[in-house]
Amino acid sequence: MGAGPILDQFEPGKTYLPASGKVVGKEELSNVIMAAAELWLTEGHWVDEFEEAFAKWLGTLRASMCNSGSSANLLAMLAAKEYFEIEDGQEIVVAACGFPTTLNPILQANLKPKFIDVELDTYVPTAEKILEACKPMNVRGVLLAHTLGNPWDVKTVAMKLRSESVAIIEDNSDSLGSTLYGTKTGIAGDLGTHSFYPAHHITTGEGGMVVSRNARMMRIVESFRDWGRDCWCPPGHDNTCGHRFDQKFGSLPGGYDHKYVYSRIGYNLKSTDLQAAIGLAQLAKLDGFVTIRQNNTRTLHTSLLFQSMDKYFRLPKAAPNSSPAWFGFPLTLKDDVPFNRNQLVILLEGKYRIGTRLLFGGNLLRQPAYSHLPYPKEGLPNSDKIMRDTFWVGVWPGLSVEKVLYMGTSIAEAVRSLIK
Repeated sequence: MGAGPILDQFEPGKTYLPASGKVVGKEELSNVIMAAAELWLTEGHWVDEFEEAFAKWLGTLRASMCNSGSSANLLAMLAAKEYFEIEDGQEIVVAACGFPTTLNPILQANLKPKFIDVELDTYVPTAEKILEACKPMNVRGVLLAHTLGNPWDVKTVAMKLRSESVAIIEDNSDSLGSTLYGTKTGIAGDLGTHSFYPAHHITTGEGGMVVSRNARMMRIVESFRDWGRDCWCPPGHDNTCGHRFDQKFGSLPGGYDHKYVYSRIGYNLKSTDLQAAIGLAQLAKLDGFVTIRQNNTRTLHTSLLFQSMDKYFRLPKAAPNSSPAWFGFPLTLKDDVPFNRNQLVILLEGKYRIGTRLLFGGNLLRQPAYSHLPYPKEGLPNSDKIMRDTFWVGVWPGLSVEKVLYMGTSIAEAVRSLIK
């Protein structure tokens, strides 16, 4: 399987090593050519096959493909709001530190985010902190991501809140293939969401997925995804229920065509067969991708420890009872180091040609888009620390052991040059 021409010939200090990327080959090309040759340009049998295979791989009942992981979060939040009868203005627990599209659906659903801090080293909140935040009666849901592949304890939280009518949405976009208590993440909550953007564990170019064991909730997801339709017939199929023209809906004329009855204010967030065809080929490689990510993480961790870099960085720790399929390798500067993050990442990107990324938006309340929200920006010390001092480098499957070892040596060399 190829990683693309950018990584074919590796020259240390000259070849750029991206923090993330896709690994695609002839299988993806073959599938997408077959799908294109059929000229079914919207959702069809490739989507059906991908949804079925994805649900089976993950170990859940149903999966519904959409056009992005961001859309998946929006669909999950809207479905949970309806299913759990959450009222406008009620609260949903969310991490202050992370990617905007874990927060945005709460606002878009006219709900109120309740921000909690994450822990350093794991970059996710503890179960105790989540459960404490859920105690007030106005809290009706939890929407949290497994940051960079490291799981929050969704199993404990779900067990404690199952009888409380609190919706649990598990953003699994960064952590496809991670396990918690020996079970794959993404299926312990009421709904799980996934992204297939090229940076993620598998890619369809653009694409996402919502999964659940609850068939009724998934029916709501698919209605919101498909313009808010009441009908469940897939594209190209009519009257699968046998009652297309004999039902009564509200003040519509009796027998109004069920294909054009809209019971929700929805969107068109569907994907295409071309994307699903690529996804099927990627899914067959996913177990191997996860193994490479975990091996690369161990290699880089060992390299940095061997070079005593734990003097300068807080190295990542797997959350308790978990085995992360790491999305990236986060490094947080310790408080007393004689250099700052910008100095280091500029050196890594420039001299050493190592790609770096910040831990997304840091403390999101300090981002311009959310400056109007009536929430205090203070009182979130770890989110602020991550915003100032954390970055991550890649461990994705396009990076060989040679490249990962070069990264470890280069990070140590860059640090030493800054402390002279």
